[in-house]
Amino acid sequence: MVSLGCPKNTVDSELVLGTLASKGYNITADAGGAEVIVVNTCGFIDSAKEESIDTILEMAEYKRKGSCQKLIVMGCLSQRYKDELLKEIPEVDYIVGTGDFKSVVKIIESDNGIEKVLVREPAFDYNEDTPRMLTTPRYTAYVKIAEGCSNRCSFCIIPKIRGPFKSRPADSIVREVEILSGHGVKEVNLISQDTTMYGVDLGIKNGLAGLLKRLVRIDGIKWIRLLYCYPAFLKDELINVIRDEEKICKYIDLPLQHSDDKILSKMMRQERGDKIRDLVNKIRKAIPDVAIRTVFIVGFPGEADTHFGHLVNFIKEMRFEHLGIFTYSPEEGTTAAEMSDQIPDEVKIERRDIIMKLQQKISSENNKRFVGMMRDVLVEDSVFDNEFLIKGRMQTQAPDIDGIVYIEEGDARVGDILPVKITRTMEYDFIGRAVNR
Repeated sequence: MVSLGCPKNTVDSELVLGTLASKGYNITADAGGAEVIVVNTCGFIDSAKEESIDTILEMAEYKRKGSCQKLIVMGCLSQRYKDELLKEIPEVDYIVGTGDFKSVVKIIESDNGIEKVLVREPAFDYNEDTPRMLTTPRYTAYVKIAEGCSNRCSFCIIPKIRGPFKSRPADSIVREVEILSGHGVKEVNLISQDTTMYGVDLGIKNGLAGLLKRLVRIDGIKWIRLLYCYPAFLKDELINVIRDEEKICKYIDLPLQHSDDKILSKMMRQERGDKIRDLVNKIRKAIPDVAIRTVFIVGFPGEADTHFGHLVNFIKEMRFEHLGIFTYSPEEGTTAAEMSDQIPDEVKIERRDIIMKLQQKISSENNKRFVGMMRDVLVEDSVFDNEFLIKGRMQTQAPDIDGIVYIEEGDARVGDILPVKITRTMEYDFIGRAVNR
């Protein structure tokens, strides 16, 4: 299995692997020795599509020089371009859509008596009873609480790939987290395309807040982190739960996309600049130690120098703890791709670099305030570079996204959570020493 793209894809891949393992199939990391290769693709932006196609071509080589008898391509790229993939890459044997991951087992069990394209309307099709094989370290896991998206951002193709937003039943989520806890998971990262919207489609008021109140009662779970929190649904009740519950990481992943009202309007976002500012200030007032991660898009159609300048000034004012930048990618089938006032690529790259340099300075300055402070750190590696014995993450650092903590002194096992005194900082990372409680 080669899994590309976001953590939501990771969960889908883990469900496929778990189902296959439960039926007695051996999972191998050796592509050359695999009889079946599955590529779970991402089709969100151009660079992701290119990576997916390159990976498919790479895996296709094992039909010639390895043991591969069946090459299965699943995921977002399959959902978008099923016919094109079969035509352009004839080595691909089967195409599976985003809502059809259970079909992988049927394909493997069949003697080629099954249709080559298994792509239907996107659907949410797993619960806590679906076997799952974690590909993350044993102490951490992603839990998908919903599928799809009902927002209509003009730059985004996800609603067409994944379908409308559909929440999982709360009982199913709670039971899955209980199962994960029983397997030694300490950190749970809640994910969906729009996590704060959880329960809205079910007619549940403050659905995410209510879900969190149940999850914090599960023994063994130490950290619960929220990813992909659409700002329009981040209400007071949820902010208060994050503030009051010790197990909930003081970390909010809040994709804002832009700050200028004209660009936000063209993006078909629900919020506007002043509302965004008020929300960030409200969060910080309620949760003083919070780390806010956000992402912005530069080079969106019609983004003039004044609009970009507004964004730069907004970032200087807000001083986000974590920030990522996308250069706008015109996606086929989206409203924004048809807009006439597209921005040249060289301008997009220049603007991206300006903001990343600015954020590097802000992050470095933000981090210095932690020197001398004690912070709990989840240990991820016990040997690193022959210089640091241990590395890990604080509550305010999400896996594979944000910086890390290097620990110069101390002893710990992978998966331990230990107190660390921060002694030095870097632009994105921290250095400290473990301290006995």
